[in-house]
Amino acid sequence: VQLQASGGGLVQAGGSLRLSCAAYGGTITRLAVGWFRQAPGKERERVAAMSWNGGSIYYADSVKGRFTISRDNAKNTVTLQMNSLNAEDTAVYYCAARFFGGVASSAAYDYWGQGTQVTVSS
Repeated sequence: VQLQASGGGLVQAGGSLRLSCAAYGGTITRLAVGWFRQAPGKERERVAAMSWNGGSIYYADSVKGRFTISRDNAKNTVTLQMNSLNAEDTAVYYCAARFFGGVASSAAYDYWGQGTQVTVSS
């Protein structure tokens, strides 16, 4: 399975971005997908995750109410809608996946995308 993350960019504080994670070589309905981010000098942080059947969703406390993870089965993608962005959201965002998993920490994922930079200017 190959994952391709896209949609990052530069946005002003308070703005929105929509990240997409396209899966190749695997059907998205069989994949648990997570979004992670890593800022310079900081550890990788799990931001949001969706179980393979969509029944479980996880959000980090820092993004609850602002970020939404969703899945488009027709496009074989998982998206992360990010609203009310602030400077603390600046990081490289990665999507990761594993077959038939739940919402999990980074160690459980088998496939990782290349990362997309999100920069929020204050």
